[in-house]
Amino acid sequence: MKVGTAINLHKALVTPIVLGMMWFFNNWTTEAFIYLAIHGCYSILWLIKDTLYPDKRFDEKMPAPITIIFVFLPLAGYYIAPYLLISRHLTLPSPLIGLVLVLYIFGIFLHYVSDAQKFYTLQNKKGLIEEGLFKHTRNPNYLGEIMIYAAYATMSMHWLPFLVLSGWVFGFFVRNMLSKDKSLSRYPQFTEYKRKSGLLFPKFF
Repeated sequence: MKVGTAINLHKALVTPIVLGMMWFFNNWTTEAFIYLAIHGCYSILWLIKDTLYPDKRFDEKMPAPITIIFVFLPLAGYYIAPYLLISRHLTLPSPLIGLVLVLYIFGIFLHYVSDAQKFYTLQNKKGLIEEGLFKHTRNPNYLGEIMIYAAYATMSMHWLPFLVLSGWVFGFFVRNMLSKDKSLSRYPQFTEYKRKSGLLFPKFF
């Protein structure tokens, strides 16, 4: 079973699961619909991205039980945020909703645009990508994804979704970012690029 299959299954289930929670808890509030819209749209965009410019890393195959246990189930931790929001019938302050939307919109932009830039650039030119969204940060895609899931966690008004997010950040994202740096260090210009850019957050000075 491909790793990407488990990831795509998780994304495909977001909308029906969130709708199911809304039905089960009889919660049809604005907050619930905002969550459904932002997480549902992100998941649909992911599936479109996987069709148009897939990440070859996710082509790795593992036994199905291993893939379910170590990929799908950890990803299912992201269903905690909508559960906490919807089951508790939360009413969010307007400034908090504004913050959620800012995090989500900038996160979507960074995540999907940088992935597209990387995919199509490497189709024509191998090596370092030092321009565009990669000029000031070496991992704008991860920064965007963290912002997206931080938006979901913020809507829950609970610490647990942030714990899930931090587990992915330090257990997966940071490991991959450091591994990527190690791989890119074979290029002579990487030392200067590393000096001018941030590992995750943009470096302007």
